[in-house]
Amino acid sequence: MSFGAAASAHRGRRLAAEAACPCGRRDFGSCCGPVLDGQAAETPEDLMRSRYTAFALGDARHLVDTWFPGTRPDDLTIDPDTEWMGLVVLDSDTASDGRSGRVRFRASWREGAAREVATMEEDSRFVRRVGRWYYVDAL
Repeated sequence: MSFGAAASAHRGRRLAAEAACPCGRRDFGSCCGPVLDGQAAETPEDLMRSRYTAFALGDARHLVDTWFPGTRPDDLTIDPDTEWMGLVVLDSDTASDGRSGRVRFRASWREGAAREVATMEEDSRFVRRVGRWYYVDAL
């Protein structure tokens, strides 16, 4: 999918409000659900969790909307055969001026015929512009 077509990208599937959130923190309705529906994330960690959940639910639009324009790629494809298995936040902080932050996390998934579980660890940077947090890049 190209970002040019992202405005019409489908929002992915949605869970019932009382269902467990894919990010593992709380129920979907009081965790990532409102952020996926357009509410501003309160912290960089909240945004990172919503982005993980967007990958898990196939919500490309949320990923586009929350990626800082200066660093977002021209193409974003979510593999429907990838099953996201879990998220662990290792560290999270926000700068004292409230304009930047970072989140270090570990995420696991499985894909393909072998269905072997793989893990990635990332230290992500975020910026806040006009009251909204955006993912910038990974360190």
